Amino acid sequence: MQSLIDAQSGILHAEEKDYKTAYSYFFEAFEQMHALSDPKAVLPLKYMLLCKVMCNSPEDVAALVSAKGGLAYQGPDLDAMKAVATASAERSLASLQSALERYKPQLASDAVIAQHLESLYDTLLERNLVRLIEPFSRVELAHVAQLIALPLETVERKLSQMILDKQFLGTLDQGQGCLLVYEADEQDGMYGSALETIANLGRVVDALAVKQAAIRVG
Repeated sequence: MQSLIDAQSGILHAEEKDYKTAYSYFFEAFEQMHALSDPKAVLPLKYMLLCKVMCNSPEDVAALVSAKGGLAYQGPDLDAMKAVATASAERSLASLQSALERYKPQLASDAVIAQHLESLYDTLLERNLVRLIEPFSRVELAHVAQLIALPLETVERKLSQMILDKQFLGTLDQGQGCLLVYEADEQDGMYGSALETIANLGRVVDALAVKQAAIRVG
């Protein structure tokens, strides 16, 4: 019962993206189930590996799998997580997609795993897009889609979202089918001072307007 409670606590913390705390709960659940020789212990172990990947520490997965506790649960479940860790370490969307297809019963059928791998895929997509567009100030969307091996509509939609989220400065020229990337402008002190001066003048004008209205009423 305690192991189930710990596992559920881990799931809740993982949903809040607190993967370090989630890992500690999954570890407790695994230790208790492993001590009881419960074959279901492989589930919290999978979640431990998931947390390592989501914490951007995929290199820790191999060590955990090859440790004494992990050796007792070798099989497709751990192979699936190793494939995910490899894809994350390589920042490879193709490898992650391949892992999802090859180990569909172990990954997609688990609601907890599937939810977080969707987030991982989205993160890898963003990182790959940023890396691809970094050398350009203007690039055709079709070229970016070809480089990342994804449908043009998917790339266009994701870049639009990233621009709105201010992950980089740019705009989509849909008429030309291009992405325009801007360099971040450095703002000097004069810009901030000018804005502050304008704001102060606005307050002075408002105050004078109130006084003028009061004189007319009087």
